[in-house]
Amino acid sequence: MEILLLGIYSFFVWLIFIKLKWLPWNIATQVIVVIIPVVGLSATILLLNIFAPSSADVRVYKYTVPIVSQVRGRVIEVPIEEGNRLVKKGEVLFRIDPTPYQLDVNILEAQLVNAQAASRTREVQAKLALARKRAEQYRELVKTGAGNRFDLERAETEVNELEGQLAAARSAEVQARASEGQAVSSERQIGQKLGATLKGEFAQVAQIRAQLENAKWLLDQTTTQSPCDCYVVNLALRPGGFVAGLPINPVMTLVEADGQVIAFYNQNELHKVEPGNEVEFSLKTMPGKIIKGKVDSVVWAIGQGQQQPSGTIPVSGMQAMPAGRYAVKFNIAERDRQLFLAAGAAGDAAIYTDHLHAVHIIRKIVLRVGSYLNYLILKLH
Repeated sequence: MEILLLGIYSFFVWLIFIKLKWLPWNIATQVIVVIIPVVGLSATILLLNIFAPSSADVRVYKYTVPIVSQVRGRVIEVPIEEGNRLVKKGEVLFRIDPTPYQLDVNILEAQLVNAQAASRTREVQAKLALARKRAEQYRELVKTGAGNRFDLERAETEVNELEGQLAAARSAEVQARASEGQAVSSERQIGQKLGATLKGEFAQVAQIRAQLENAKWLLDQTTTQSPCDCYVVNLALRPGGFVAGLPINPVMTLVEADGQVIAFYNQNELHKVEPGNEVEFSLKTMPGKIIKGKVDSVVWAIGQGQQQPSGTIPVSGMQAMPAGRYAVKFNIAERDRQLFLAAGAAGDAAIYTDHLHAVHIIRKIVLRVGSYLNYLILKLH
């Protein structure tokens, strides 16, 4: 930009002093002609760096999500492709053969039915014993004349009803035993369940129900879905492959669609910058394109300001490291949010503060010229 301004200034000097000769070309005018651009450019650059600071270090950051299978098994389907196709949240990434996990669910469902049937039988037996005892007591009272016949008949009716319920419960228990025998094929497990106490039956039902819920959850995990709107990279998984279900064995990586744009500025450039200031930046991946936004925040922390707790006194005699730069986070404007910002893309940026708006025009011209220069590919081959 400075060269462009000097070129325009030189043209007018040539036009006024040499071509049209409106002013004399002597030592005095020559000194003035030299001083004006030096002072003017110095003041312009100083004001630009204060009220419209720029950065040549803009980066697009995106978080990645390594995908690890929760369960082990043979892959039967991978319906996605690696590349620029956006994978929506909830879309299926891959499926594992669910057969062994479905069999576990079937077995536990049969065991749960059996345990519940046994518990029901025990419960009805206890109620029946209590009802018989009450009926016997009412008979004794009727014989002695201290009770009435209505209470005795009601007690005997309750005994008959409970005997019917007991017969139904035993029938259901027999059916449950047969179902479990077909699913599990384990006589020893069946014998353990039938020999449990009443309290043990209730505990056993709760235990089997918990195991069943876990088995159903594992069955659901045979289908892995995308946790975000992302792009797929490092996709080496294919149908027929085997996943081990280990956290150290990711099968693919997802790159989030919405990233963060961060620019790095020298420390003395940010004293006029505030959240909400207008921002423009360009990326080398998009020559000629100016992307608008606003300042989200300044990250007022760098590694040089961190002091790890330790028992040693900080060393101050060695040469100090140069002052680091602070990161400024940008919010992209609504009109540009649909643009594809590649992870790792770099470029230039400018922040327009709320002061001295006149110099903002110069910074905007500089940024746009630099954006179009990104079309130049300076390689010799």
